[in-house]
Amino acid sequence: MNGMPSVDVVDEIFLAVPRERVAAEFAVPARWSQLWPDLRLEVVTDRGPRGVRWTVEGALVGSMEVWLEEVLDGTVLHYFLRADPVGPDGGPAPAPPRRAAAESRRRQRAAKAIGFALKDRLEAGREAGEPPGSWPDAD
Repeated sequence: MNGMPSVDVVDEIFLAVPRERVAAEFAVPARWSQLWPDLRLEVVTDRGPRGVRWTVEGALVGSMEVWLEEVLDGTVLHYFLRADPVGPDGGPAPAPPRRAAAESRRRQRAAKAIGFALKDRLEAGREAGEPPGSWPDAD
């Protein structure tokens, strides 16, 4: 990509769950098509419990990263998507500003939905203020 990507999404959410448990959610390639159905991902760097970096193709062309940071008694899931819509040649084609802004908003909402769905599922049964591991396993 030349210059700044037209879709640039940065998001984060705290999960009161050990980092390894969150990392397991992104370790299975079959799940990626459920989380991002219009994107094809290829691992660039698998950092184990610290997250994954991918190249992105499909509806967008660029890069995506999930970085998992241990914080207090849980994990901050940092999400980055930097991409452009796919052009007629299959490469990146920067979107006009209005379309880029709309696509960025759509992808931000999707990132929040993924984060909150993980939070709901992985923290299921945990009362606010309880330490991780003091609630029934959500598997």
